[in-house]
Amino acid sequence: MYKKQMIFQKIICMAALIIAALVFVCSLGLSTDLYDALSKTILYPDYDLDYSSVTGSRVYYDMFTFNSDFTKASIVLIVITLALFFTNTHSRRKYYIGNYIATGLVACAQLAVSIWCIPQIISYKQQFRNNVNFEELAAFSKDWGTLYIGPDETFFFDICFWVFGLLIVTACLLVANVFFKNAVMKAERKAIGSGKGE
Repeated sequence: MYKKQMIFQKIICMAALIIAALVFVCSLGLSTDLYDALSKTILYPDYDLDYSSVTGSRVYYDMFTFNSDFTKASIVLIVITLALFFTNTHSRRKYYIGNYIATGLVACAQLAVSIWCIPQIISYKQQFRNNVNFEELAAFSKDWGTLYIGPDETFFFDICFWVFGLLIVTACLLVANVFFKNAVMKAERKAIGSGKGE
C-alpha cells in the first residue's frame, strides 16, 4: 500500500503542475481566434466599441481585461504549484507542516482560479454566440481577408471548461492524497507497534 501511495503522490503532484501549465496555454489561446476575426472590425476601439463593421464584435475588447488577468492568474498558479516540489510533497515519505501548507495552498488556488474564471468564460462565450452578427462577419472576412469563425467555432472557450474540470479534480485528489498518506502512515505505525509488542 505504501508504494501505491507514493506513486499516486508523485503522479498527482506532476498532474497539478501540468494542468497549471495548460491553464496558462488556455489563457493565451482564449482570445487568439477572436483577435484574428474581430479586432479589425472596430475602427476606433479607443473611442467607440460599438462603431463597428460587425455588430457585436466588441466582445473581443470587452474580454480583454479579463483575459489579461486570466494570464497573470495562470502564471501565479504555476508558481504556487511549484511549492509542491520545493517542499518535496511529491516525494516525501512523511509529511510535515510545510507539506500540508503547500497542498492546501495549491488546492485552494486551483479552486479559486476555477471559480473566478468559469463564470466569466461562460458569459463571454454567450456574448460571442448571441451578439455577433455572423452574416456581417462573413462579409467582412470575405472583403478584407480576415479569419471567419462561426457561432459554433468556440474551441478555446470549450477547451477551457475541460481544463478547469481537470484542475478541480486535481485539487480534490491533492486533498484526498493527504488522507491517503495519513492512513498509510497510521497503518505503518500500527504494524511497527505490533511488531515491537511481540
